[in-house]
Amino acid sequence: MSEFANRWGSSFIPSKTVLSSAILCVSMAMLAGCDDDDKDDQDTAVVAPLEINLLHINDSHSHLDAESTDLMLETSAGNREEIEVSFGGFARVTTLMNQLASSEKNAIKIHSGDAITGDLYFTLKEGEAEAALMNTVCFDTFTLGNHEFDNTDTGLDKFIDFIQAGSCATPTQILSANVQFGESSPLYNTDKVKPYTIIEKEGQKIAFIGLTIADKTKNASRPNADTIFNDEVETAQKYIDELKAEGINKIIVQSHMGYAREQELATKLSGVDVIVGGDSHTLLADAKLADYGVTPEGDYPTMTKDKDGQNVCVVQAWQYSYVVGQLKVNFDKDGNIEACTGKANVLIGDDFARTEGEALSEAEITSIKQDVSKSNALITVKPDANAEAVLEPFGVAKSLFGAEQVAIASQNLCLRRVPGTTRDISRSKFRECNQSDFTNEHGGDVQQLVAEAFYQQGKKFFDADFSIQNGGGVRIDLAKGPITVDTIYQVLPFKNILVQMSLTGAEVKAVLEDTMDNIANGGTGGYPYSGGLRWDVDLTQAKGSRLSNLEVLNDDGTYQALDMTKTYQVATIDFLADGQDGYTTFGTITGDRRVEVGLDYAEAFLKYVESLTGSQGNKILSRLSEDKYSTQTYKE
Repeated sequence: MSEFANRWGSSFIPSKTVLSSAILCVSMAMLAGCDDDDKDDQDTAVVAPLEINLLHINDSHSHLDAESTDLMLETSAGNREEIEVSFGGFARVTTLMNQLASSEKNAIKIHSGDAITGDLYFTLKEGEAEAALMNTVCFDTFTLGNHEFDNTDTGLDKFIDFIQAGSCATPTQILSANVQFGESSPLYNTDKVKPYTIIEKEGQKIAFIGLTIADKTKNASRPNADTIFNDEVETAQKYIDELKAEGINKIIVQSHMGYAREQELATKLSGVDVIVGGDSHTLLADAKLADYGVTPEGDYPTMTKDKDGQNVCVVQAWQYSYVVGQLKVNFDKDGNIEACTGKANVLIGDDFARTEGEALSEAEITSIKQDVSKSNALITVKPDANAEAVLEPFGVAKSLFGAEQVAIASQNLCLRRVPGTTRDISRSKFRECNQSDFTNEHGGDVQQLVAEAFYQQGKKFFDADFSIQNGGGVRIDLAKGPITVDTIYQVLPFKNILVQMSLTGAEVKAVLEDTMDNIANGGTGGYPYSGGLRWDVDLTQAKGSRLSNLEVLNDDGTYQALDMTKTYQVATIDFLADGQDGYTTFGTITGDRRVEVGLDYAEAFLKYVESLTGSQGNKILSRLSEDKYSTQTYKE
């Protein structure tokens, strides 16, 4: 084989220009030699089209165990029924990731952030279990999400050490181009977090640039005070330009910024080819998945254009180890996107059962399996045995801690950050919650119950007038049936404590208007819930005028208007009291007007559940009455 074939591969056919240059170089070799710069340029030149396959997850949030869900599946031709089946679980992620990595051409395995916080696994082991399961996949790259900073930079450093202590042949590259660690950080002046990494396939270089959502991480997590996050667009363009100057023309931004912002990011950049995203927990999939009771928020992939009008593919893979994204990218010989195709693989088991009624027949199960295969999204996957073995000791510790039953949910209690029909509508795992008129009008049942719990505990500790809690701090639905200690800590997995705040009515309204401005501009996590205070919302109004009819609950069960001059005692959490997640006015309340109660916020919810009527373990947790929902009406 010729020197050219050895260098470029047997399929390379040199152009006349390249061939002439080579002959000239050989003929002059004894006289002057070939110019080294020309040789370097030749080595990095794009010589052929390239196919890569990106396998990705995001926002797994410590959800390592399989769950169950209800899907609308065909038990016979044209007849859909609600069928229960096992759902997700990291061991299924491992199975499919590794299968696809061995079968798909030039596979690259990606995690786009928020691997931790959201389950007792993190509460108990601070990321060790999550890292151990990630190392059963051996991701090529991992972008830092905002929740990687929930336990300060020290917690992040510990988590990175857990990942890098694994036995993967190629260590996972930890990425974030826009984080700048301060001198107080254990990550200061280390190379544990890199701005980008370069992966070679078929002799061609593909660059992966990591981006961490800036404002949200700084203001809605707990990085060290002197750790800062630079502008995402400016940072990404800086590194794209540097990489292009080095001859690398295949650029993938691995982002944890959210679906809407990632589409916007694409339009502001020159030279980006693909954005593999996270943060917004967005399900992108074939639209017909809605027939199965799961409604996607966009196409997989979503196609857009960069600043120069070039194609950009944007993808995301929902949440909680439910989905493995599978994106095939075809570059032409010049490094431009020729095609992006793929799908979201929604991971389920094969243990189908009716939610109510008689057992499924063999014919019905056959029909269901055929229906699953037609979905272009649902895929039955067996959990990886090695991953299950790795998880087992962590699961034993979790079970011992969280197994005690404390109550029973009388119905499915819905998770929803923001009311309405345009934001956050696919967050719940329950189909009826995502389509509920009540939830669209008033918001999440679980969020409202947590706010009520903080209100009741605040009354006990300091005679609170009402509570304020952010919807994004509440993490899971509550299914009808038993509620355990484990469940409580999944609902509220972060490290927060209750705080007493003294505010005037005018300051309370300012706090709420701060958050509504954030919601009006595309946020979801800061949407406020309250026990003891209610209001009407109209997001079509101007900033400062989006809330009206604010009313405070009296001891006799009646409501009266919030007095703008009166000082109220408010129960909230230290995270919000610091002014995080858009609660700017809260952050201005200092000195004697802020008192830390010291009660863990998950414990506050646990105490509330334990105070319900009924014997221990048989206390009933139900949706609150409509008049107690903080959002009485909602317009967007």
